[in-house]
Amino acid sequence: MAQAGAVAVAVVEARTITRDFKVGGGVVHALRGIDLRLEAGECVALRGRSGSGKTTLLNILTGIDNPTAGQVTILGHELARMDETARAILRRERVGMMFQNAHLFPLLTARENVEIPLRLARAEPAERGERSLRALEIVGLGARAQHRGLELSGGEQQRVALARALAHAPRFLVADEPTGNLDSMTGRAIATLLRDIAHEQGIGVLVATHDAAVVANADRVLNLHDGVIEAS
Repeated sequence: MAQAGAVAVAVVEARTITRDFKVGGGVVHALRGIDLRLEAGECVALRGRSGSGKTTLLNILTGIDNPTAGQVTILGHELARMDETARAILRRERVGMMFQNAHLFPLLTARENVEIPLRLARAEPAERGERSLRALEIVGLGARAQHRGLELSGGEQQRVALARALAHAPRFLVADEPTGNLDSMTGRAIATLLRDIAHEQGIGVLVATHDAAVVANADRVLNLHDGVIEAS
């Protein structure tokens, strides 16, 4: 237990992040002085139009891209002080990532799809099996573990993708338009699940979206407009 008055380490924190891109003879200022802090157990929606820079910001927050200026820390680790190998290890061990498309292997079972990152991390077979099944149970698909990807509905495929992102017990989960290819009812179910996972598993969840259901289920909403974040 933390001592009284101690400041908790943020899951992710960004300070005065800028990102510029050279386009032709000019410069596009995609992000301009972004400040952001995400706590454990918190589900935050990052809302903005397509092309507003949401994906750029997510890439910077996970160390895939570098800011032009500013500082990002994940669980107290300053990304600018880490080389690419160290960043990759940090993502593999502490960061979960989910995208608009589930990207499942259709002939593999749900459980085998979830095990893929655990195989890459060279986890022992028994550990892979236990973790993958536990992750599927968290997303409500324990009974579908042996069904192939092609046998699952779109919503079930996204749940498997979420289980895959959770299998290594991350502290920071990033979801980029996770409901973009789903019908409204299924999208609401995924939005609720993301919020519940943040609260119940103590994971910091950041969801880039323009889906009203995700926004309605979030603990906080950050609006990205012209490279600047404003809380709503």
